[in-house]
Amino acid sequence: MNDGPTGTRSPLPATNGSKRVKVLLLAGILAVLLILPVFSGPSYLLHVLILTFIYIVAAVSFRTITISGQFSISHAGFMGLGAYASGMAAKWLGWPTWITVPLAGIVAMFIGSVVAYPFSRLRAMYYAMGSLFCGVALIDIIASGRSLTGGYAGLSGIPPLFISRISYYYFFLVIGLASVVALYRFEFSRIGVTLKAIAQSHVVASSVGINESRYRVLVVGVGCFFVGLIGACYGHYNRVLSPISFSLGTTLWIIMYALVGGIGSFAGPIIGTVILVLIPNFAGQLKGYLPFVSGVILLIIAYLMPQGLVGLPHAIRNRRSRGGGIGSNLYP
Repeated sequence: MNDGPTGTRSPLPATNGSKRVKVLLLAGILAVLLILPVFSGPSYLLHVLILTFIYIVAAVSFRTITISGQFSISHAGFMGLGAYASGMAAKWLGWPTWITVPLAGIVAMFIGSVVAYPFSRLRAMYYAMGSLFCGVALIDIIASGRSLTGGYAGLSGIPPLFISRISYYYFFLVIGLASVVALYRFEFSRIGVTLKAIAQSHVVASSVGINESRYRVLVVGVGCFFVGLIGACYGHYNRVLSPISFSLGTTLWIIMYALVGGIGSFAGPIIGTVILVLIPNFAGQLKGYLPFVSGVILLIIAYLMPQGLVGLPHAIRNRRSRGGGIGSNLYP
C-alpha cells in the first residue's frame, strides 16, 4: 500500500489482519465447541461447560446494564425470578416449557423495569445500594411463598427441557451465542452509544434532549430479560431451585467474572467467566479455596491490569515497544 502523507504506512492492513485473526479464532472456538460432545468422555465436562454458558450470559447482561453508568447488585435476583417464574408455570399450571421460558424473560424484564424506574435518577453508590435492597427483597419474597416456591427448602420437580445432557449442551450453546450476539448488537447500536454518552456525562446528554431516565430503565429491562431467560433455562436444567442459589453471593460472583475479565470491554465478562468457572472445576484441589484464589486474582488485576485480562495482550505489546524491564508496570 502507498505511504501516507507523513511517509508512514497506513495501519489499514494491520487492522484488517487483526480482524481476520479474530474471526478465524472465533470460528475455531465455535468449531471446537460444536464437536466437543463427540469426543468428550465424562458428562461432568459437559455440565461444567453448560454452567459456563449460563454464567457468560449472566455476566454479559450485567455488563450491558453498566454501560449506562449504573452498577446493579441485584442481577442474580432477576435470574432467580426468571427461574421461578418458568418453573412454577410449568409445574403448577402445566404450561409447555417453550412458552414458560420466554415468558419468564418477559416477566423479569417487566419487573426489572418497574423497579428501575424510581431509581433511574440515582447514581453511583446510591443506585448500587438501592439495587442491593431490591435484590434482597426479591429473594425474600420468593422464599416467603412456601406453598408455591417451596421456601428455602426449594422448588423441586420442575419439568425438564430435554433428557440427555448432550441435548442440553447444544441448547445452552445456541441460547448463549444468540444472547451474546443480541447484547453485542444492542451495545453497539445507536441506543448503546446513547447509553455510553449518558454514562460519560448525564448533564451533557440531558442538555441535548436525551431522556436519561427512559434509557436507563430500558437498559435495565434488556439486561433483566436475558438474565431472566437464562435463569429459566437453568431452572429446567437443574430441576431444583433454591433462593440461596440466587442470593447476593451469586451476584458478587457475576460481578467478579466481569471485573476479572475486564468490565470495560464486551469480551471481558466472557473471558472472566471462562477462567473462573472452568479452571476451579477442573482443578479439584482449588475448589475449597475458590473465594481466596479469586480474591487474589482480583487484587493482582486491580494493581497490575486495571483493564482486566482482556487488556493483557495490549499491555504486553506496549511493554515490549517501550523496552520495559521485568519490574515495570504492565500499564502506564
